[in-house]
Amino acid sequence: MLTKLSVNINKIATIRNARGGNTPNVVQAAIDCERFGAHGITIHPRPDERHITTQDTFDLAEVISTELNIEGYPDQRFMDMIAQIKPAQATLVPDPPHVLTSNAGWDTETHLETLTKIISEIKSHGVRTSIFVDTELKNIRYAAKTGVDRIEFYTGPYAEHYPINREEAIAPYVTAAKLAHELGLEINAGHDLSLDNLAYFKEKIPHLAEVSIGHALISDALYLGLENTIQLYLKRLL
Repeated sequence: MLTKLSVNINKIATIRNARGGNTPNVVQAAIDCERFGAHGITIHPRPDERHITTQDTFDLAEVISTELNIEGYPDQRFMDMIAQIKPAQATLVPDPPHVLTSNAGWDTETHLETLTKIISEIKSHGVRTSIFVDTELKNIRYAAKTGVDRIEFYTGPYAEHYPINREEAIAPYVTAAKLAHELGLEINAGHDLSLDNLAYFKEKIPHLAEVSIGHALISDALYLGLENTIQLYLKRLL
């Protein structure tokens, strides 16, 4: 199946914010990512606006012609944003505002009632839903009980162990993906996926709908150029 590449442009905004002004231009970068072949754009508008701002979010919603994926902790600010913008996808992450980056999945059993209510509200706006999870099978089973459309695997552990033993690194994801597919959940993945480890992940997870990649892709683009980098990532997904 076609696995879509959603480019996370948070790091573009980080560079801009370091100096102020509008260089690099976040909106133009998103348009260029689409023009260079990306299937979607991912953003994480945190409350402290340390990269993507609220204004960026609304500006991007006006111009994205592929799919806009807004990820974040589902506080009232996030929910209001989803209701107003109605992006293609809302990805729920469990990290509070002070966390540097999303580094864990939801405990879906503990938060089942809350997540079920949130998922229902988001879906009422016609927005596809995704929950960020690890490979713990219990969390996948309870994710399915929420009525969510997709799960997004937190692939940090995979990326960390890939250089040591890639077979062991991918094994829990293969098992978890099989269960998710059996439960009718579509599968996304993201966090530390790169040109080095992406193709193997795609090969071993046959029902992979989408990957969201930002840090590694933008870092590669500093050396290789944005257009060339996106094409290289797309080739890894063939």
